[in-house]
Amino acid sequence: MLKLIHTADWHLGQTFHGQERHAEHRLFLDWLLDTLVEREADALLVAGDIFDVVNPSLRAQELLYDFIVSAHERLPHLDIVLIAGNHDSGNRIELPAPLMRRLRTHALGRVSWLDDGSLDAERLLVPLTNAVGATRAWCLALPFLRPAEVTGHGIARNDEGEPATGAPRHDYVAGISHVHEQLIDAARKRRAPGQALVAMSHAHLHGAAVSEASERPIVIGGEESISAGLFPADIAYVALGHLHRAQQVGEDRIRYSGSPLPLDFSEVNYPHQVVEAVLKGESLAQVEAIAVPRPVAMQRVGPGDLDEVLGELEALPHAPALEREQWPWLEVRVSLTAPVPDLRARVEAALDGKAVRLLRLERRLPQQAADGMPERVDLEQLGPRKLFQRTWEKQWGELPGDDVLADFDQLLQDVLDAHEEPLSEERRP
Repeated sequence: MLKLIHTADWHLGQTFHGQERHAEHRLFLDWLLDTLVEREADALLVAGDIFDVVNPSLRAQELLYDFIVSAHERLPHLDIVLIAGNHDSGNRIELPAPLMRRLRTHALGRVSWLDDGSLDAERLLVPLTNAVGATRAWCLALPFLRPAEVTGHGIARNDEGEPATGAPRHDYVAGISHVHEQLIDAARKRRAPGQALVAMSHAHLHGAAVSEASERPIVIGGEESISAGLFPADIAYVALGHLHRAQQVGEDRIRYSGSPLPLDFSEVNYPHQVVEAVLKGESLAQVEAIAVPRPVAMQRVGPGDLDEVLGELEALPHAPALEREQWPWLEVRVSLTAPVPDLRARVEAALDGKAVRLLRLERRLPQQAADGMPERVDLEQLGPRKLFQRTWEKQWGELPGDDVLADFDQLLQDVLDAHEEPLSEERRP
């Protein structure tokens, strides 16, 4: 038997509307460590987006490495497997890998290819052992795949190894599929009878529910989602990262653990959790969701008109004395018919004496629609692609064509990937 804990999307170092969350993340990691000990876990799988940005602060990195050291001290037999997500720098995740292996921690940030064009699968296969050191499963640890790493590797080829007639040369999804197929094939050859296969990936699966506002698209243009069919039945458990809403996709064995903390006010009501999976032989025997206690409460007031919102704020209870870092985060949404210059002052006056931290004040103003009826819009929810489409239409009187959108998508993807600089050139946090 083998017991593993699956988690993802820690986003260490996240600033929440300008406020640091180190205290919350530390409390979560303390709870996670206690849970690993209490549950006598054999392995911890962290399915990407360990950090919030590719150049995390020193404090964010300290949180991770302190956790790894403490976990090894309290559970010397524990195997930890980390993969990079789309928010992470693959180079940075792998940089301390030689040291972390001494603490039974395996960090995978990149895929690499052999001279014959095949995937270097061996480096992505991690043995998972029980308390007596016997290998009970193999983890197929697949970090986030950027388009430049896989396009051209998943295309159909003829007997001479050349691209088949009509085969797409730059198909991202085909490249991802090809990587999965090669890795699964290598794992099947490597395992012994009675050993389970556990896949870990940072990806967007078809049919999975996305967060309202906080998830960055993996690939701009909506071409990033892949099929759950990539994980055949002999994969006992699939530990997924990227989507912040905890969920299973089709089958009980294919799961997103979700983020352990809300990363946006839209996630306030998500069931934040980690997942315990118990393997027996080559099969999944049991799955249990373990609720993560919320270190700091989050509250939303509104949307509503100004008088209504002010009334709700004044009715908030005076909380018992707490350290400021434990005060709830607050978002206030006000629907206005005209600008109110002193809006923030009136909101803060209503909050006088209340132990809450006002993080976001959203003003919702009407915009005249084409039919003459007022339409309320929130520019923060549009995203860069829709904002570009609206701007283009306003300038030229028509929506941009597919070729223009493709160029915009590529430029936006380049901007998102531009932070992925060589470590030697990174600026000090």
